[in-house]
Amino acid sequence: MDVALGGTFDPVHDGHRALFERAFELGDVTVGLTADELAPETRHVERYVRPFEVRKRDLEAELARLAEECDREFSVRKLEKPTGIAVEPQFGALVVSPETKDGGKRINEIREERGRDPLEIVVVDHVPAADGDRISSTRIVAGEIDDHGELTPDRDGRGATRPK
Repeated sequence: MDVALGGTFDPVHDGHRALFERAFELGDVTVGLTADELAPETRHVERYVRPFEVRKRDLEAELARLAEECDREFSVRKLEKPTGIAVEPQFGALVVSPETKDGGKRINEIREERGRDPLEIVVVDHVPAADGDRISSTRIVAGEIDDHGELTPDRDGRGATRPK
């Protein structure tokens, strides 16, 4: 089965890795990586996002390792619209996180309008950080946690500097 998923992936973290692992369990994977122009529209917070080519390089390195372990193929394509690549007929499943599940429903509506079969929407739960809150790129960029959800040495997990 051909599996789609999409996102900004800046930086890649264990929550993303959980999405990728589930996608590779299902089949060959195509990742829609948000274009620089689209990234600000799809973010839930305002923050700097690294350029597409830098994010793509890091993403491909992660996917290559996982694809080899699973003996699967992958590709990364530029995502120009939020509904992106998943409306294309070759896909059978879409892997999403809980907050993007509604986007998956919208994609299936578009597919239905175009006379295509609906995608299987596979929701992968968030991965908790060491403090119990979810791992997110925003928390990583803010310096609260690392890409595995471990608290950074001088943070208490809520962004405050720990007393010394």
